[in-house]
Amino acid sequence: MRYLKGVGPQTAEKLARLGIQQVWDLFFHLPLRYQDRTRIVPIGALVAGEEALVQGEVQASDVRFGRRRMLLARISDGTGSLTLRFFHFSARQQAALKPGIWLRCYGEVRHGQATLELAHPEYHEIEPNEPLPADARLTPIYPTTEGVRQASMRALTDQALSRLLASTASTTRGEEHLQELLPDEVLTQLGMPPLAQAIHYVHRPPVEASQRDLAEGSHPAQQRLAFEELLAQQLSMQQLRQKNRTQRAPSLAVKGVLRQQLLAQLPFQLTGAQQRVIDEVIHDMQQASPMQRLVQGDVGCGKTVVAALAVLQAVEAGYQAVVMAPTELLAEQHRQNFAQWLLPLSIEMAWLSGRSKGKVRSVALAQIRSGEAQLVVGTHALFQEEVVFDRLGFVVVDEQHRFGVHQRLALREKGRQQHCFPHQLIMTATPIP
Repeated sequence: MRYLKGVGPQTAEKLARLGIQQVWDLFFHLPLRYQDRTRIVPIGALVAGEEALVQGEVQASDVRFGRRRMLLARISDGTGSLTLRFFHFSARQQAALKPGIWLRCYGEVRHGQATLELAHPEYHEIEPNEPLPADARLTPIYPTTEGVRQASMRALTDQALSRLLASTASTTRGEEHLQELLPDEVLTQLGMPPLAQAIHYVHRPPVEASQRDLAEGSHPAQQRLAFEELLAQQLSMQQLRQKNRTQRAPSLAVKGVLRQQLLAQLPFQLTGAQQRVIDEVIHDMQQASPMQRLVQGDVGCGKTVVAALAVLQAVEAGYQAVVMAPTELLAEQHRQNFAQWLLPLSIEMAWLSGRSKGKVRSVALAQIRSGEAQLVVGTHALFQEEVVFDRLGFVVVDEQHRFGVHQRLALREKGRQQHCFPHQLIMTATPIP
C-alpha cells in the first residue's frame, strides 16, 4: 500500500481497519452499491427526494450561526438556484467556496427554507459548463471507516486498477499481479470473464451495465469473483484434509458392545438420520487419521445421543473421552444426560468446571490424570494447564463457535501423544460458515 499515492502511516492504519493492507485487498474490497452520475440534471428540473448530479456557478457563500454553525453556498446554472449546506467544514473548505467558481455536486435533493438544497454533497471544482467525461461510468460506493472518504477510496482503487492493467500487460509480477487459474475452456463453459477483467468491471462498471444485476450480485463479473472465493476456500479445505490425513490418530476399532448395551436401554429408537450419522462417525473413528466432523441439528434433534454412542466407541477401545460446553448450564445438562446413559454401563465420569474448587477439583484432576475417569465433562476449565489426560482419544465440543480457535486446538493438543491426535466431534445448532 505504501506505493500508492496518498497512503501515509495514518491512512494505512485507517485502511487496515477495513482489512486493506496490500494492493490485492483493494481488488476485493467490493462496492456496496452504485450511483449513476453520468447525467447532469438542470437545477430547475430537480425533484426533492431523488439523488442527482448538478453543476453550477457559486453565487454566494457564507457561514451562518444558530443552534449549529453551518456553511451555506448557493449555486446557479441558469435554470434555477440550489443551496449547498455543510454542518462540518474546514477553514480551507470555506475559503475555497468563493463566488465565481463552478462546482459539480452529487447528493440527495431535499426542501430547504427558500430553495431546494443538498446537505453535505460530494463536489469538486470544474471549468464553466465543463462536459462530463466521454468514458463516464457508474460510481461505486464502498464500505468505509472514519477518516476515509468515498473519494479517497475511489482514488486508491483507480491507482490499484491502473497497476493491475499494467501488470496484466507486463511479464513482471508485482504485488498487484493476479494469476488467472481457470483455463479458457472452463471460463467459456461457465460464461464468466477472466479474473482481472471481472475485478475491473465490478469496480468501474460502464454506464450501460445493468444496475439490477449489480444490485442483486448476479452479474457475471460478480459471479466470477464469488467463484474465485469459493474455489480458494475449497482448495484450502482440500489442502487441510490432505494434511489431516498425514496426521495420526488412534484407530478406535472395537466390536461396539458398549454401544449395543446403551441402545438396548434407551426408551426410544434412533431415527434414520441419527443412525446414518453415528455410522459415519464410527467409521471415521476407526481410521488412523484424526476425525474432524461437524454434527449440526436443531435443539432437541438428538445430537447428544450420537455423541454418547461415539464416546462409548472410544471408551471400549481403552481411551478417554471429553465433552466440553461453553457454559456451566449447558455442561451440567450434558453431565446429567451422560450420567443417566453411561453410569449403568459402569463408565467412570469426572466433572470439571470453573466452580470446581478444593478437594473436589483435586480429586477430578487426579482421576483425569490417572485415566480412572473414562469420560470427562466440563467447561473452559478443561483448557487449564494442570488438566492432564492419561489417554485422550476423543473430544466432543458443543457450540464450538463460542470457543476461540486456539482454545479448541489447545484441548486437541492435550490428547496429543507421540504425534497422535484425538478424534474430534463438533456439535452445534448454529452452523457457522
